[in-house]
Amino acid sequence: MTDGVIYVATGADYTDLAMMSAKSLRAFNPSLPIDIFTDVEREGLSETFDAVHLIDDPHQRSKIDCIPRSRFDRTLFLDCDTLILAPFDDLFDILDRFELALAHDVRRATPLIRQGYREKTPYAFPQMNSGVLLYRTSDRVQRFFAEWKERYVAAGQMRDQITLKDLLWASDLRFYVLPPEFNLRRVTMLDAWEPGDARPTILHSHRLLDHLRQPGAERLTDAETIWAEERLSLVEEWAQAGIEGERSRDFDRLLSILGAREDS
Repeated sequence: MTDGVIYVATGADYTDLAMMSAKSLRAFNPSLPIDIFTDVEREGLSETFDAVHLIDDPHQRSKIDCIPRSRFDRTLFLDCDTLILAPFDDLFDILDRFELALAHDVRRATPLIRQGYREKTPYAFPQMNSGVLLYRTSDRVQRFFAEWKERYVAAGQMRDQITLKDLLWASDLRFYVLPPEFNLRRVTMLDAWEPGDARPTILHSHRLLDHLRQPGAERLTDAETIWAEERLSLVEEWAQAGIEGERSRDFDRLLSILGAREDS
């Protein structure tokens, strides 16, 4: 039984992010094999990854093509915008009982995350985030991935989570919903956690993409900086939503703190 991690990265920018994520992974899981599927060849790939698989026909959702090609018996797929914060320990043992494991998507109260293609599901069954995906290699799982790709292509939509939600609802595949610390999309959740609540393990933040999406934005590389940025973003969102009172005061306080940092 072989365990391993794979990344799928198209373009030099995302390949660089995958390399940074893989290095954070090795710091806590030094013996775990790590592969990458990519369409670029660059210096340092062979030193960072145990195997490099070239993508011949890249597109924005190449991961749907590459995930079934894992050489491992038990695989953890990670999006490039991730950082590893702790050892995985026995995460792969989830697959002794389940065939697939992944976490809920965030913003579950929005139409975006409740959207389906063919299936109508209850609010309590939202889209799952496909950026952290643990799976077992088997005929059943391979058929599941093949149908996911087929439905994704037929739907003609950019977001693969839409058809993934439909398929999970309709399929009899045994899957497990991971606790949020294994796909930490909101670092500000840590502000509410008490010491014994959870051990943050996999940070998955779009803040790691800010420098690619916003001209002149600083490239973020560590959890503490992302945490600070998300705190500011959170109070901004509440303010834009028209929330007043205590949250507005928090917003003013954060602005004054940031201003003091800039002055220093």
